[in-house]
Parts: sequence; structure tokens; C-alpha cells
Amino acid sequence: MKNLILLSAFAASFSVLGCLAAYSDRAQIDAVPADISGEELTAAVASSIDDAAEQVIASGTDLSTETFNVTTEETSATLERTVFTVTEYEAPVTMYTSDTVNVRSGAGTDYDKIGKLRWGSETQVTGETDNGWYEVAFGDTTAFIIGDYMVTELPSTPLVFVGDSRTVQMQKAVGSTDKAYIAKIGEGYSWFKNTALSEIPSYAGTGTTMIINFGVNDLANASKYIQLVNSNIDAWTEAGITVYYAAVTPVGNCSSVSNAQIENFNARLQSELDPRVQWLDGYTYLTQTGFSTADGLHYNNDTYRSLYSYYMSVITQA
Repeated sequence: MKNLILLSAFAASFSVLGCLAAYSDRAQIDAVPADISGEELTAAVASSIDDAAEQVIASGTDLSTETFNVTTEETSATLERTVFTVTEYEAPVTMYTSDTVNVRSGAGTDYDKIGKLRWGSETQVTGETDNGWYEVAFGDTTAFIIGDYMVTELPSTPLVFVGDSRTVQMQKAVGSTDKAYIAKIGEGYSWFKNTALSEIPSYAGTGTTMIINFGVNDLANASKYIQLVNSNIDAWTEAGITVYYAAVTPVGNCSSVSNAQIENFNARLQSELDPRVQWLDGYTYLTQTGFSTADGLHYNNDTYRSLYSYYMSVITQA
């Protein structure tokens, strides 16, 4: 038993050299007499290992260059990344995101997303790459944003809604992260002309989509709305604004307004507005899909979100 323990100890201690020996002297070890002492057994094993090592060295095998192949699917895959170089700025430059944009660990869409910045986020840019990305300070690390979404001045708001109480309630339903709302409850043509019109340039500019939605409070003013919008379309177009007029949407059980009146108003505006003013037919959309209203005039949040989604689907397809 003592001899077996000693042999096991040597096998553990010299496992590497044992592999080199490759059991070349196994017959010698098997032939060791059973009554050999522990010291003699130790010497025999050591001698066998030394002989095997000498044979390996004499054969000229270069153990330092031996390699092992890893065959698992995970480690054998080759990961290719976009190669880029960065030109560092002498001092950080303040820029702004012109849309909601991903922040990545490298200058390419094949690098990991480490965050996201919303429209109008002020960002410190520390350099630019040779493939059109910006190196930016992002928290405690350095990250990259594609150059198409970075501008040197605070950009115009992507979406501007101009309207009455229905627009106010849409704002509450869908939020205003990348949107501006010029709207007031209970207002119509006069407020649009005397107040809202002068506020539009503060929010809308190159790249802005503006959605106008007036009329439910003063359906008799169709001609005035047509004249006011048509007289400003040149200026809006020159400023880079894409203009939509959103149809007055249907009412439920409402004593002050009827759907017949709404349909007449919508028909006039759609046919007489300047062709550069695009039409959003939310009236037909809600008539077909349904809507929920507690007072007959205003909708619940789900209906406003549904209407907003319809607007966005039309705008993105234009």
C-alpha cells in the first residue's frame, strides 16, 4: 500500500513529464518487483521519466511550439469588426443629436450598443473617425455616434403640433420628448392667426414636420383657415418645414358639433388647401377603427395614441 501511495504521488507531481514519456517505459515499471522499497520505487520511476524526457529532447521535438486546437463552436467563430482610426480634437466640441440615436462602443453598427440619446441631447464630441462617426464622452467612458445624427446647433423639433384641445390631450397621451405642441384648449382660427402663427418659427425649421389640427370649435371658418394656411405655405416650405393638415376627427354624442358639419369642413379644406399641404385623414381612420369618448368631443388616451400612430404611418411613408 505504501508503494502505491508513493507511485500516485509521483504520478501527480510529474504529470507533465509523464505525458512526455508517453508510457514508453511502462514495461519497466510493471516489471518492478513487488517487494521493492519505497525509496527504490521512487528512484525507478524518476529514472524512467528522465529517460523518456531525454528521448524527446534527442528527437528534436520543439515543445515550445506545440499548439492545441479548440473545436467548440463558440470559440472557433471569428469576430470581424469595422476598422477605424480616430482624429482627436484639441478640445471637446459641443454638438447635438438631431434624432434619437444609438451610442456604440466603436465606430460601426457591428459594435455593441451601450446607450441611447434622444433628439436634442447636448453632447461633448472629442474626435471624429475616418468612416464618418464621432467619438463622444458618454458617462465615464468614450463612445461613438454616427455622424448623420450630429449637428453643431440645436436642431429644429422633428414634430410640431399646432391645434386646439384635442392637440393638448394628444400631448398628454403620447408625450413630447422629440415634439413641440403649440396648442390651447377651446381655441380656433383667431388664436391660430394671432398667437400660434408667430410661435411656429421658434420650433419649426429645416427637417420639421408640422401637423395643424384646428376646426372642431369653429367649423364655419373653413374659408379663413384655407386662406391663412395657403398664405403661409411659401414661408414654411422655404424654411424647410413639411406641412400637414389633420382632418377634424369624428365626434360621438355631441350637442354642439355634428359629424355632417365635420365632413363638410374636411371636404373643403382637402380640396382647397395648397397642394404642398398634405392631408391626414384621421376622420376616416377613426370612423373605420372606432374611438372612445366620454364627453362626445374628446377621446381617451388609447384613441389619441392610435390616432398618433396613424399620423406617423402616413408621414413615414410619404
